[in-house]
Amino acid sequence: ELCGSDVPVYGGASRPLIRELAPADWFHGADGLGDWGERFAPQYAPAQAGHAVEAIIETVRQRPGIVIVTLGPLTNLALAVSLEPDVAGAVREVIVMGGAASRPGNVSPVAEANIHNDAAAARIVFQAGWPLTMVGLDVTCATVMSPAYLRELGAIGNPATDFIARIAPFYLNFHRTQGVEGIYVHDSSAIAYAVDASLFTVQAAPVHVCVADDRTNGQTIPDWRGHWPDAPSANVCLEVDAERFKALYMERLRRF
Repeated sequence: ELCGSDVPVYGGASRPLIRELAPADWFHGADGLGDWGERFAPQYAPAQAGHAVEAIIETVRQRPGIVIVTLGPLTNLALAVSLEPDVAGAVREVIVMGGAASRPGNVSPVAEANIHNDAAAARIVFQAGWPLTMVGLDVTCATVMSPAYLRELGAIGNPATDFIARIAPFYLNFHRTQGVEGIYVHDSSAIAYAVDASLFTVQAAPVHVCVADDRTNGQTIPDWRGHWPDAPSANVCLEVDAERFKALYMERLRRF
């Protein structure tokens, strides 16, 4: 709504399929918006009636060839394709912000947060057979928006950039505690892939998602050498043209 969109929003699953819910308030603030959400919420409409899983199924059937971009744990998408497996054949591509192919994890030595928080759901989604691209830490941590870049973004002065300027400091301060002067660009990397896939270098391979074991839960293992020839293949993003991506991001946000 802030950017003029009328895309409907639905409530989804309240917890992962197997594990307990793991909030990330230390990373994004208690409200996910750098603790600014309550100051914006009164402006916006409530969620639509109905459940996100039903909405996914209905939307895919109404719009075959749709591209789905996921920016969190994959619980709702896993439930949708489990309830109605035929939807996998109607989706042009699933772009997953999650996983790591060659970098360490960010919530464990091997796992990225979105996959780790519902690895059982991620395994279902990665094995569903639809075209799938993994936009993981290999590329999301390769793009860093510096404090100077964020100041330039905030100086644009439209509703979208004003919003980002308010919520970004919490995220920036967290990165400073990790020795990073700037912010990694996770979710927006997946959106950028949907807008312009040429920004990324990808390699195809089956990806195995480890489930349940406390130490490897959520690890995403690409099969680069063809040991699992019967497993569905995914496009794994390995490199990104970070400067061109940041230029695209800035250009798009100047439009609002």
